[in-house]
Amino acid sequence: MDQDVADVSKIAVAHFAAGCNCAQSMLVSFAAELGLETQTAIRLATGFGVGMARGGVCGVVSGAVMVLGLAGGGGGPGGAARKAATYARTREFYDQFIDRHGSLICRDLIGLDPSVSEGLDQARREHRFETVCVKLVSDAAAILEIMLHT
Repeated sequence: MDQDVADVSKIAVAHFAAGCNCAQSMLVSFAAELGLETQTAIRLATGFGVGMARGGVCGVVSGAVMVLGLAGGGGGPGGAARKAATYARTREFYDQFIDRHGSLICRDLIGLDPSVSEGLDQARREHRFETVCVKLVSDAAAILEIMLHT
């Protein structure tokens, strides 16, 4: 793994280990580089953790899409080309993440449904957020680092 890629993966995992959710870990790891204040990034990504707060699209995926949007922008009057480019990069991220992990959906990735209390409790008991999700955070950060800097 390229040194810069390893560094950003470690940074993202460190944010996750320090208490950021998966989406926050993605966004805050790239925030300064993209001109977003750290606390704003943390607040913005809060509701996207644990698969948009309980089992939908994985929070690292949501955080990565926010990073790609900040990096590429687009939309609004005269922004159609940048919006289309951001959509294409988002699709590229999805494809790479699915190639590595088989899904974009939190409950598929962790093997439990965190939208129900039994699934959430079991995920916590079995430390799936600390085991499974750490790898997802690390891999998503690595994918983004390569996409943004190559």
